[in-house]
Amino acid sequence: RIEETTMTELVLRKDIDGVAVLTLNRPDKLNALNVALFQALHAHAKDIENTPETIGCVVIMGAGRCFSAGHDLGDIAAGEKLPRPNFQAKVIEALTNLPQPVISAVHGHCYTGALELALAGDLIVASENAKFADTHGKWALQPVWGISQRLPRKIGNAKATEMMLTARTYNAAQALDMGLVVQVFADDAFEAEVIAYCHEMLQNSWHSLRGYKALLNGTDGMSLAEGLAFEVYNGAGTGPDMAERIAGFGKKK
Repeated sequence: RIEETTMTELVLRKDIDGVAVLTLNRPDKLNALNVALFQALHAHAKDIENTPETIGCVVIMGAGRCFSAGHDLGDIAAGEKLPRPNFQAKVIEALTNLPQPVISAVHGHCYTGALELALAGDLIVASENAKFADTHGKWALQPVWGISQRLPRKIGNAKATEMMLTARTYNAAQALDMGLVVQVFADDAFEAEVIAYCHEMLQNSWHSLRGYKALLNGTDGMSLAEGLAFEVYNGAGTGPDMAERIAGFGKKK
């Protein structure tokens, strides 16, 4: 079952059997990220945050030729008018902190600010034609949307440092090898493969999916001893569907 909403034309939303697909929709600008697009993303995030029982997974992807070419340099040059300080970083945080798993689905370009947005995802999957780069250095810019913190945690300090210092572009196979992405799908079946991947997760208990995410986020940066204690004392516990699932397993046997 597919339900489509257009809270704003800059970000389209399509719900597919529990998966909310948010599509960056500035294809004529290669989905360059401006303030208005971030405002639209924020509105969708707030809505999805309040519907964990009907939306089990979130996908962020781009319309047209690519995920996103990055921060709109025209906006930067004109002097952005933000609704509040560090607005874009806070929107990325809001996406990161959604209770549901978030999957960033990247095809084509995913450069700099777009990579910072993609890192909001718990997992990044890619089309075969995807290309990743951090080009802050090319433009004499410094990151303020989180890449200096999230990228090393995702792929390790050495490879993240290489990406940041060289501004080199990496293809999908290289991104898979370094652990930046977890799956690479064929270009011509990309969206269908992404949705199938999400539905594979959603066959499991949504309570468990949300609980795992809370544990992973809650223990980030902790020592092993601290993390083990957090798991024991702060876990979500058993879900309301546990008995039904175990009973179903017994019937299958």
